Amino acid sequence: MRPHRIKCAGRPSTKSAEHDERKVRDMPRQVDHAGRRRLIAEAVCLLADERGLEGVTLRDVAARAQVSMGAVQRCFRTKEEMLVFALGHVGARIGERVRARLNESPAQSARTELGHAAAEVSLLREEHRAEARVWLAFVAQAAVSEALAGTLRANYAQLQEAFTALAAEALGGAGPVASLDAAREARTLLALADGLTAQVLIGHLTPDEAQDVLHAHLARLWE
Repeated sequence: MRPHRIKCAGRPSTKSAEHDERKVRDMPRQVDHAGRRRLIAEAVCLLADERGLEGVTLRDVAARAQVSMGAVQRCFRTKEEMLVFALGHVGARIGERVRARLNESPAQSARTELGHAAAEVSLLREEHRAEARVWLAFVAQAAVSEALAGTLRANYAQLQEAFTALAAEALGGAGPVASLDAAREARTLLALADGLTAQVLIGHLTPDEAQDVLHAHLARLWE
């Protein structure tokens, strides 16, 4: 009596393996759209740093991000939409850095925290010089683009809210008068910090001189 030939169920035939491989190869690839949008935003920032926003084209952005023109257009319907997202990306990065700086030492006073926050927003350090150029390029373009201007206003409003909370705690007052003072001082400090970015970038002030201006203003605030 011949023994029955036993097939190994766990070992597919060559034809079956090739079929499965083709199925995997033909499956649509999952695209990380959020990651791709961030990648494109970084490419916009690199180009803006090199040549200003007027020199940013969809073709150059695609080349810098190493994606196709079609990929850029699938993420953003227009150049303006792409620029608005890139500006939001830069603003979010600055905001995250401010929060990280404040979280470094939870025991520090509100006065110290306010000074650190203002210094971060000023973009005075050498490693933030490229970011300062990009930020001011967006500010200049916002003068003729309501979409960019709206994004900037929202970003400034968030920063002013954070500055106001720190100023209120630092001033140590309560009631409507103290709240008004905190809001006013926060608005003044934010405008000063933002203005110092341009002063340093064009070479009117050195970073150290700008820091001195910031420290002098804060010192008078607590007198």
